[in-house]
Amino acid sequence: MIIWINGAFGAGKTQTAFELHRRIENSFVYDPENLGSFISKNIPSSIKKKGDFQDYEVWRELNFSLIKYIEDKYDGVLIIPMTIVNPKYFNEIVGSLKSHGITVKHYALMASKETLLKRLKSRGDGANSWGAQQIDRCLEGLAKEVFQSHIDTEDMSIDEVVEKIAIMSNIKLLPDDRGRLKKKIHRIKTQLKQIKPFS
Repeated sequence: MIIWINGAFGAGKTQTAFELHRRIENSFVYDPENLGSFISKNIPSSIKKKGDFQDYEVWRELNFSLIKYIEDKYDGVLIIPMTIVNPKYFNEIVGSLKSHGITVKHYALMASKETLLKRLKSRGDGANSWGAQQIDRCLEGLAKEVFQSHIDTEDMSIDEVVEKIAIMSNIKLLPDDRGRLKKKIHRIKTQLKQIKPFS
């Protein structure tokens, strides 16, 4: 099974993914963004695209192939935190996986623009950051029916989102005996690991 966690920047995709990973036995977090970085670094500048690496057809093709390969070989739950708001791109990856008989549970984490901006600010991203500038585009795209199931995270904690996804996916979570401090430390570490160095 694949659990795909979609959402605008600041929606809590990464934290939710790694909390699910901690509480689902035999699970793995796969980040499609890594292929975007790889492609950008390994093609001639004359054919580089400006803007979103998702616009590379090869990014979509490679992610589909690699995700399918992992799913075929791995006996566990694959967790994918990735924003995709273009229905065509979504269908090329998620739709193709489903057409090959792979179970994909897709969840779009939703929240208001104001809440998303607050969450971005809390992690050090200002109102003019790249993620903040994408919020309107993301909210508009994710509102489409193709991006169901929607989860309104406006007043939900990460733990509540994790538990809701587990229920909707019919997955039993491991007990979480961590205290508040240990949880906070884990989430800070998760956030720090997502910082991509400038190349």
